Amino acid sequence: MTDSAQEPVLLVEKSGGIATVTLNRPTAMNALSRDLRAAIADAFEALEADPEVKAAILTGAGKAFCAGLDLKELGSGASTVGGTISDKDPVTSIGRFSGPVIGAINGVAITGGFELALACDVLICSSNARFADTHARVGILPGWGLSQKLSRAIGIYRAKELSLTGNFLSAEQAADWGMINRVVAPEDLLPTCRKLAEDMLTVVPECLPAYKELINKGFAESFGEALKTELRFSGERNNKVNSAAIEARREGIRERGKKQTS
Repeated sequence: MTDSAQEPVLLVEKSGGIATVTLNRPTAMNALSRDLRAAIADAFEALEADPEVKAAILTGAGKAFCAGLDLKELGSGASTVGGTISDKDPVTSIGRFSGPVIGAINGVAITGGFELALACDVLICSSNARFADTHARVGILPGWGLSQKLSRAIGIYRAKELSLTGNFLSAEQAADWGMINRVVAPEDLLPTCRKLAEDMLTVVPECLPAYKELINKGFAESFGEALKTELRFSGERNNKVNSAAIEARREGIRERGKKQTS
């Protein structure tokens, strides 16, 4: 899909088992037009169907990650807040991608853009990144999970402070609060995310989506139920691993440990 200037609203580049997905409306701060929302959903559905793609990096072109829903489009009546039954939900589609999704947050992530960020599995931020939940200032309520995910990420009191004021949260404060993994210089953002994705691709291939699924399922359950889920998952999976395979991988783990501590 393209904007009126005929530029594609989303770019997808694949290399070495990693897809880099870039929101490409830089002059609109990558605001989520109806076309862009559909393009994100379609892209992640296609990536899930591609056996060569094992991990994804999600970022924005220009100075912003994503400024949220396109308020200009909404104000014109060309799109609606709730959408229609035929509209695709990008957050749900990102969630259905079985590999890890690394959010490379290059600039502001506001409201719907904040929700896109929280749909990722790992968040690496440029020092230019900032977050804000301005739903209440626009006069709408979130529908892609922010009201529930944010409180689980940073605690209910901090989440209420952000959502009930619409105030901005810096990348450094987000790191202090445990909402993101780390902050890097702008020029290091994509290389850092790429290196992290490459590290993930060095684990036993079938374990990557299985472990992500296990963590996600357990996180959505009570602690007691999550322990049962882990026991069930590990029993099904571990019974298929033989001692010879474990021994063959042991030396590789030792060597990796030496390199990372040297």
